[in-house]
Amino acid sequence: MSRSTSNVDVARPGFGWVVPALVFFALFALVPMLALIYLSFTTYDGLNPPVWVGIQNWRTLAGDQVFLDSLRLSGMLTLLSWLFQTAVALPLGVYLAGKQRTRAVLAAIFFVPQLMSGAAIAVLWGTLFDPNFGLASVLGPLVGVPDGNFIGSPSLAFYVVLFVISWQFMPFHTLFYQAAARAIPESLYEAATLDGAGRWRQFRSITVPQLRHTIITSGVHIIVGSLTYFEIVLILTNGGPGTATRILPLHMYIEGFRSFQMGYSAALAVVLLVIGTALSLVITRVTGYRRMASQREGL
Repeated sequence: MSRSTSNVDVARPGFGWVVPALVFFALFALVPMLALIYLSFTTYDGLNPPVWVGIQNWRTLAGDQVFLDSLRLSGMLTLLSWLFQTAVALPLGVYLAGKQRTRAVLAAIFFVPQLMSGAAIAVLWGTLFDPNFGLASVLGPLVGVPDGNFIGSPSLAFYVVLFVISWQFMPFHTLFYQAAARAIPESLYEAATLDGAGRWRQFRSITVPQLRHTIITSGVHIIVGSLTYFEIVLILTNGGPGTATRILPLHMYIEGFRSFQMGYSAALAVVLLVIGTALSLVITRVTGYRRMASQREGL
């Protein structure tokens, strides 16, 4: 009797099992968030003690046109990143999940950007887009940009940033789709082939529905992660020309570490935190992300 009771006690996890995770979350997530909210109601230059000013930072925020523009740019970057990366990574991941002889070599090439740091990627593409001696000086005239100054153009710089960011993170999402596509039962394709379905029909009727949960997971990573893009924009364009690429995280950095308005920068960070959390909750609620279950046969 005592032996069976001890086995039950061992198999039943108690509160002690989650204490390390709760302590970790409190120290590295909850406490910084509370400190951030407090600082958003103060004026603070990073050297002198914070001074409570109430809602002054939030009043300034409401009338800051640069903030509104940066919020709009972050929204555009989030939406276009999701559309572009999904449209490329999904079919590419499905292709790399196949049995082609060149698949391993191509996969190694496609995943190179994932091995590079954001700073290195920004420097690399900054050199390529240099209008004087970079590749842009040669390709520019061919695509309607005679001077090759893509980064210096207010109408093109944003799309350069979008392309470079997508180039960096697309291999990560391609890996998602590659792994998920390999888990799709071959029997589904065999049955579809017997019914006369071609590759496009199989992709549309079998592959995409089977990858639904992966599409949602990848989308959550892209949407939430796009709100924190920073180093590439800082190094590649520094928010310019003008404020054409000054997204919200960069605006927060400039206000805090260049203008030394840490309190106002904290208010911007709170806005970023609220938007990211709200988007995560909406996606989880609308797509049924929390109710995910295996779509494999018999599972």
